[in-house]
Amino acid sequence: MGKGFFISKVVAVVCVVVAISAVATIIALSVVYAQEKSKNQETPATATTATTAGPGTQTTTPSTPKEPWQHYRLPDSFSPISYNVTLWPRLTPKPDGLYIFSGYSTVLFTCVNETDLILIHSNKLNFTMFDGYHAQLKAVDGASAPQLKKSWLEVPTQYLVIQLSSPLQAGSTYELFTEFVGELADDLGGFYRSEYYEDGVLKILATTQMQPTDARKAFPCFDEPAMKAVFHMTLIHPHGTVALSNSMNYEPINITTPDGLNLIQTSFGPTEIMSTYLLAFVVCDFGFIQSDLGAEVLIRIWARRKAIDEGQGAYALEKTGPILSFFEKYYKIPYPLKKSDQIALPDFSAGAMENWGLITYRETALLYNPAVSSNGDKEWVATVISHELAHMWFGNLVTTKWWNDLWLNEGFATYVSYLGANYAEPDWNMSDLIVLNEIIGVMAVDALASSHPLSSKEADVMRPEDINALFDSITYSKGAAVLRMLSSFITEEVFSNGLSMYLEEFKYKNTVYQDLWKNLQTAVDNAGIQLPHSVEVIMNRWILQMGFPVVTIDTSTGKISQKHFLLNPDSVVDVPSEFNYEWFVPITWIKTGVAKDQYWLLTKEATNSDMTIGASEWLIANIDMKGFYRVNYDSENWDRILTKLSTQHQAIPVINRAQIIDDAFNLARAKIVSTTLALSTTRFLNAELEYMPWQTATRNLDYFVLMFDRSEVYGPMQGYINKKVTPLFKHFEELTANWTKIPEKHTDQYNQVNALSWGCSTGVEGCKELTTAWFKEWMDNPDNNKISPNLRTTVYCSAIAEGGVVEWDFAWGMYKNATIASEAEKLLYALSCTEKPWLLNRYLEYCLVPTMIRKQDATFTINYIAGNPIGQPLAWDFIRANWDHIFNNYGGGSMSFGRLINGVTKRFSSEFEYKQLLQFKEDNINQLGSAASSLEQALERTKANMDWLALNKKLVFDWFTKEISGTV
Repeated sequence: MGKGFFISKVVAVVCVVVAISAVATIIALSVVYAQEKSKNQETPATATTATTAGPGTQTTTPSTPKEPWQHYRLPDSFSPISYNVTLWPRLTPKPDGLYIFSGYSTVLFTCVNETDLILIHSNKLNFTMFDGYHAQLKAVDGASAPQLKKSWLEVPTQYLVIQLSSPLQAGSTYELFTEFVGELADDLGGFYRSEYYEDGVLKILATTQMQPTDARKAFPCFDEPAMKAVFHMTLIHPHGTVALSNSMNYEPINITTPDGLNLIQTSFGPTEIMSTYLLAFVVCDFGFIQSDLGAEVLIRIWARRKAIDEGQGAYALEKTGPILSFFEKYYKIPYPLKKSDQIALPDFSAGAMENWGLITYRETALLYNPAVSSNGDKEWVATVISHELAHMWFGNLVTTKWWNDLWLNEGFATYVSYLGANYAEPDWNMSDLIVLNEIIGVMAVDALASSHPLSSKEADVMRPEDINALFDSITYSKGAAVLRMLSSFITEEVFSNGLSMYLEEFKYKNTVYQDLWKNLQTAVDNAGIQLPHSVEVIMNRWILQMGFPVVTIDTSTGKISQKHFLLNPDSVVDVPSEFNYEWFVPITWIKTGVAKDQYWLLTKEATNSDMTIGASEWLIANIDMKGFYRVNYDSENWDRILTKLSTQHQAIPVINRAQIIDDAFNLARAKIVSTTLALSTTRFLNAELEYMPWQTATRNLDYFVLMFDRSEVYGPMQGYINKKVTPLFKHFEELTANWTKIPEKHTDQYNQVNALSWGCSTGVEGCKELTTAWFKEWMDNPDNNKISPNLRTTVYCSAIAEGGVVEWDFAWGMYKNATIASEAEKLLYALSCTEKPWLLNRYLEYCLVPTMIRKQDATFTINYIAGNPIGQPLAWDFIRANWDHIFNNYGGGSMSFGRLINGVTKRFSSEFEYKQLLQFKEDNINQLGSAASSLEQALERTKANMDWLALNKKLVFDWFTKEISGTV
C-alpha cells in the first residue's frame, strides 16, 4: 500500500492492542471448523460445541409463527451502537480443499424495551462455546448483565437465539461477544472468495457482497437496514496483500501467530453510522491508481495488477471526480466521506454495489480499454459509476427503513445516474437514452397482470427470498421512470431542492417514501408550482398499484380516457387496487409540431376541446416520453401521424418517433389497434438515420422474430426488413469510408451496429462476406484483432453462426485467454450464435463448470443460448434437467434467477410449451426462490403469445408478402 493514506500511528495504537490479543483464538477456531461442519451434519451437537439448531427447532418456519425466533423480522428490543469485528480470511485451502475465515465480534447495543431474549442474525457460522453458550454478555458502565440461560442457532430464520435468566433493562447498554468460523465459499454472497489467473498463476482474493441479507454470513449482526451502527473493522491477511474496507486504514502492522505465521494486521477507522448491508472489506494483491495527492476526496481505482498496468482503470478515475462533484451540487450536500475506493472484482453477482467508501464492481462495470472496449462498454462504466455514486447520499446517508421501499433507493439511483453520466459525457445525450435503456423495456413487464406495485407492504416482504425478488426491473427501471415523470412536472430544479431538504433532515437516519413526498411538497410550495393534488396523492397512484394507463385521445371530439394497459387484455387482474387502476396523468402534447400547455387527466374520462384538430393538423401526446403511459389515438390522427412519418419524419421529435413505434406495437399486442397499423409505423425507416427509432423498431420486430423464426412468415419478414435496413447499411458504409472509420456521434456508433446486425441477418449484399473475412483475418493472426470494438459482438456472432467447430473453438480459446472482461463478455455471447446443436449442448454443459464459465456468468450464458432459435429448446431441456443443481449451487436468492426463467421462455407460444411451464412449476414449487414471480410472468406471457399468434399469423404473413412485392 502506498504512503500517504494512513491515519496516524498514535491514534492506531488503541485499536491494535485490542486486536492482537485475539489472534491466537482466531487460529484455534480454524481447526474446529471442518470438524464441526461434518459433526453437525452427523450427530446432535453437545453443549460444548458450535450448534446449528436449538432443541425442537424445525427445518421450516411455521406459517403462523408462535415464538419470537420464528419471525423473520427482529423485535424492537435493541438499538445497536457499534461493532468491533476482526476477521482472518485464509487465501489457501485446508488439506480437504475447504477455504475458511475466522473471527470475533463485539456488538455494543442499547436495550430499548425490557426483554429476556436476544435475537441477532447469524447464517452459516460455527461458534466457539463459552461454558456451553454461543456468546458472552456483559453490561457497560458498571451494571450487571443477566446470566445466559440457553442459546442456539435458529436456522430457518437465521438467528443466534440467546435466552436470559432475567431481563435486560431498558435504557441500559450491553456488549455481546462472539467467536466464529465460516466458509470462504465461492457463492458470491457474504464474505466470499474470488479466483482468477495471472500469468498462469491462480490468485485468490476475499471480498464481500452483503446486500440484502448476507452480512450475517460474515459475523453476527442485527442485519436490517434500520439497525444502523458504527463499524470498527480489523483484517488479518498475508504479506503481499492489501486490506480495504469502508473507512481509511490505520497503518498496517506485522504480527506473528503462535504457530509462527508472519501476517499483516490492518485496522480501519470507524465508519459513519450506516446499515449492515453497506459494509465491505476486501483482501487482495491488486494494484491501484489514484487522484492527485491533496485532493479533497481521495479516489482510488483498484483492479488486477495487469488491468491497472494496461490503463483499464484510467477512464473510471477520470470520470469519478466530475460525477461526485455533480452530485454534490445536485444534492447541495458535500460528499460525506474522505475517500472513494472503487474495486473491480473477477467474480461478482451484481453489476456493482454501493458500499459506502468501498464500491465493488464487476470488471465490465469499472474497467475500460479503448483498444478493445466498445462505446457501449464505455457508457456502461459511466452509468454504473454514476448509479453507485448517487447512492452515497440517497441510500447510504439516508436509508429506507425496510426493503419494501427498495424501489425508492434503486429507482432514484437509476434515474439520476443518467443525469450524472450526462454531466460526465455531455455529447452522449444520456438524459434521452434512459427512454431506451430503462423505460421502454420495463413497460413490457409492467403491462402484465403478474406485475407488482413499486412499493409493497412491509408484511409482504419478510423472508430473504422475498427481498431478493424485489431486485427486478420494476424496482429499478419503473422506479426511475416515475421519478423522472415527477421531476418533469415539478421541474428538475424543484425536484433537486426537495431532495436536498430530505437528505438534510434525515441524514444518518432511516425513512419511508412519504418522507420524500413531504419534502418535495415543501419545495413545490416554495416554488409556487400549482398541482391538481399534493405530490403524495398524485404519486401514490403510481407506486401503490401496479401497471400504468393507456391514454386514448379522440382528436375529432377532444375526448380523453384512460384504462389500465394490459399486454394480454384477456388476463385477469386478481390484485385489487384502492385506486381502481386509475391514475392522475400529466399529459404533455404538441399540435402540428407546436408545444401546448400540459393537461392533467384526473378522471377516467374527460374532454379537452383544445385537443381537436383541423384538416391539416396532427397531434402527438407524451412528449419525449416523460410520462409513464402509452397513447392511442382515433384512426384519423393515426393516419396523419403515419403520413407525417412517411413525408417529413423529422418534424416529429426523435424520442416520439421511437414512442410511436413502441406504442403502436404494444397496442396491437393488446388488441387495441391492428397489427398492420403497428407494422406501418416502420415503413419510414428506410429514410431514418437516428438510433432511437431504429432501436425501438428492432426491439419490437425482435418479438416478431421470436414468434415467427420457426414458421413460413420468417422469409417475407426478412425480405421486408432487408428493404428497410439496406439504405442504413449503405449510409454507414459511406459514413465510415467502407467500415474503416468510427462515426463521431455516440448514437451513430450504436446505429452502425444495427445496420450491420440487421444487414447480416437479413442478407444485405456483402454483409456476411465482410464479417467472415474480418473474423478469418483475426483467426489468421490472433495477436492482432483489427475488428472495431464497437462491431465485435455482431461480427463474432455472424462469423460463428456461418462457421463450424473451427470458428467456435477459436472463439472459445480467445474467451479463456481474454484478460479484458468486456472482451470476454462479447465472446461469451457470440459463442451462443453457432447453429450446431452439439456445440450448443457442449456450451450448456460448460455453464455448470465454474472453471469453464464463472458462476456470475452462468445464467447469462444460458440465456444467450436460449436466444438462439436452435438453442432455445436445448436450454429449456437443460435447466429442467439440472434445476436442482442450479438452484442449490448457484443460489436460490440470486438476482439472475428471474432473468433465467424469462430468457429461456420468451419464445414460448404454444399450448405444449404452456403445459411444460405448468409442469415445471409443479415439479419445483418448493425451490423457485426469486424466480417464482418470473415464472408467473412467463406463464402469462406464453398465454398472450398463443393468443396473439392465433389472431395474427396469417395477417402478418400477408402484410409482409405484399410489402416486399410492392402491391400494398
